[in-house]
Amino acid sequence: MPARGFSSSKSEKKGNAAAKQQERKDPYEVLGVGRNATDQEIKSAYRKLALKYHPDKNANDPVAADVFKEVTYSYNILSDPDKRRQYDTSGFEALESDGQEMELDLSSLGTVNTMFAALFSKLGVPIKTTVSATILEEALNGAVTINPLQLGQSLFRKVEKQSAHFYSVEITEQEARMGFVCRVHSADKSKFKLLYFEQEENGGLSLALQEDSIKTGKVTSAGMFFLCFPVYRFDHSNSMAIAKDPDAAFFKKLDGFQPCEINELKAGTHIFAVYGDNFFRNANYTIEAMSAEPFSAEKEELRDVEAKILTKRAEISKFETEYREVLAKFTEMTSRYTEEMQAIDELLKERNTIHASYTTISPLKRNSSSSKIRASFRGSKSEDDRQTREKKPRDRPKRRKWFNIHLKVDKRKPC
Repeated sequence: MPARGFSSSKSEKKGNAAAKQQERKDPYEVLGVGRNATDQEIKSAYRKLALKYHPDKNANDPVAADVFKEVTYSYNILSDPDKRRQYDTSGFEALESDGQEMELDLSSLGTVNTMFAALFSKLGVPIKTTVSATILEEALNGAVTINPLQLGQSLFRKVEKQSAHFYSVEITEQEARMGFVCRVHSADKSKFKLLYFEQEENGGLSLALQEDSIKTGKVTSAGMFFLCFPVYRFDHSNSMAIAKDPDAAFFKKLDGFQPCEINELKAGTHIFAVYGDNFFRNANYTIEAMSAEPFSAEKEELRDVEAKILTKRAEISKFETEYREVLAKFTEMTSRYTEEMQAIDELLKERNTIHASYTTISPLKRNSSSSKIRASFRGSKSEDDRQTREKKPRDRPKRRKWFNIHLKVDKRKPC
C-alpha cells in the first residue's frame, strides 16, 4: 500500500491528469469571450470575474472559490500567447497543467503561506502576483485618494505592502500628440507594479494596464510609453519559465515581446498607481511623468530598435526550424559514429584472432610447450640459484679470530 500523500504509480498520475483535463472547462467559455478576443478584452473579462468571485468577497463559499480558481486558470492560459496558441491547436493535452503558473493575491494569503511564497521567490521560482481585490474594488467604487502629479515632476514615496498610491496627470492636446511617458524606479530594488486605470461612466476606475517591476542594473523599474505608434512590452514571466528543452530558453526568449494594448492617450486626466508588491516590507520608489516632446531622438531610436527586435524574432523562429533539423542530423551522425567505431573494433579483434589461428601447432601443444619452456626456465633458474648458494660458503676466505693469533715469545728474555 503506498504511503499516504504519495501517488502509487506513474499510471495513476497520468490518470489523475487526464481526469483533471476532462473536468476543465473551455477557457473562452469560462471568461465569456470569443476565440478572437483581444488581450484587452480577455483582461477586462478576467478582472470583472475575479473581482466578483474573489475569496475576500465570498467568505466560506466553496462554490465561489472554485469559480475563482477556474477563472484564474483560464486567464493564465489565454493571457500567455504561447499557451493560448498551444490550447487553440491541441487543447489541454498540449499544456502541462501541473506547471501552470498561478497569479497569487498576497493579501489573501496567511502569514505561513506568504512566508513559503517568499521563500520560493528567493530560490528563483517565478511567482506571479496580482493586485489585491480590495484595492481593485475600492478603485472601482471611487473610494481611493488620488494625488496630482505634474509633468516633469518626480516624487519619492514609500508604499506599504499590498497597498497602492494613486496619481492623476493632466495632459493637453499638444502633449497627447507628442507622446507621454510614466516611469517608476526603486533604488532599494523594491518590488512593485505600475498600474494605469481607465475612468468608468459611474466615476470609478478599472485597471487597464499593468507593468511589473524588473531588475535593470542596480535598480528595479517599470514604465509605460504612450508614443502614438505601436509600442511593445516585454512579458518576462514567459522567459523565466523553466523549459525542459535546454534550447528553448534561447528560442523562446523573444516570445514575451508583445504589443502594448494602449499606444496613445487623449487629452485630459489620466490615473496611474504604484502598488507595493513586496512580501513583507514597504516599497520605496520614485515616480515621474513627462512629455515625450523633448525626446524625439529617443522616440525614433525606440521605434528602430523595436522593429529590429521584431525582425530578429521572425528570423529566430525560422532559424529554430533549421537548427532542429541540423541537430537531429547531428545526433543521427553521432550515433552512427559510435556504432561504426564499435563495428571496426570488433572486426579488428576478429582479424587478430584469425591471424593467430594460422599455425601447425595445436592449441594444446602450444600450451604444453609454453608450459615446458616456462618450467624449464624456472628449473634452470632455481638450479643456478642453488649452485650459487652452495658455492658462496666455499669461496669465502676464512677469517682468523684475534684470540687465536700465534705470538712468538722468547722465554729467555725477560719482559
